[in-house]
Amino acid sequence: MDHRDFVVLVAAQVVAGLGALAALLFVSAPYGKHARPGWGPKLDSKAAWIIMESPAVATIAVMFIASGDRSAGAFFALGLWELHYLYRSFVYGSLQRGAKPTFPLVLAAGAIVFNVNNGLINGYDLFSRGRADLIRLADPATALGLAVFLGGFALHLASDATIRALRKDGETGYRIPYGGMFRLVSNPNYLGEIVEWVGFALLTGSVAAWAFAFFTFCNIFPRALANHRWYRERFPDYPAERKAILPFLL
Repeated sequence: MDHRDFVVLVAAQVVAGLGALAALLFVSAPYGKHARPGWGPKLDSKAAWIIMESPAVATIAVMFIASGDRSAGAFFALGLWELHYLYRSFVYGSLQRGAKPTFPLVLAAGAIVFNVNNGLINGYDLFSRGRADLIRLADPATALGLAVFLGGFALHLASDATIRALRKDGETGYRIPYGGMFRLVSNPNYLGEIVEWVGFALLTGSVAAWAFAFFTFCNIFPRALANHRWYRERFPDYPAERKAILPFLL
């Protein structure tokens, strides 16, 4: 990859984010509580998470190895990235409860394309262009970014655990989650993921990382709104004070 390719791929990710935002505000992605027929072949969701998320684990690792960058900042940035994606690829899906749900193959294919591109541009920016070399672990900006990233990751993990606990093995229904940040928003897991990648972008100062944070928001924000509407429509006793994703605001 050269600089021109990098610019094109970053721009493509930003445009794709805007397209996803525009589309998903009107059509909910057909998986989970929004699953519906008519979207072609489906994968078992546990397998789907591994298949579509593991390219994010592998692609940036390959970029790291190929770059030859062995600075402390490079190891630090790679470690944070892999912390999230090892969880997302191999832990999150395996811990899901209930009957085996299905995930449309077309969505998994789209996720693979995104994760490969995202790994390429972030790996190139961090390791080949040397952005990671500028990370100073004692720098206040790095400390702030790390705190934001870890706070988002902790919120993400805790919210996933709360949702999982609502079901026993073999159950397929939905219940209202309570506790933690669920007191304020319907989708603290999504809020945590957005916060994570904003923290990563603050920490690294990477253009590609900011493009990633932007795409994450564009992809997740409409899903949070759809989930919030879904809960309100199906549960008459759903807490009226909860917002969709931004506490006290939206």
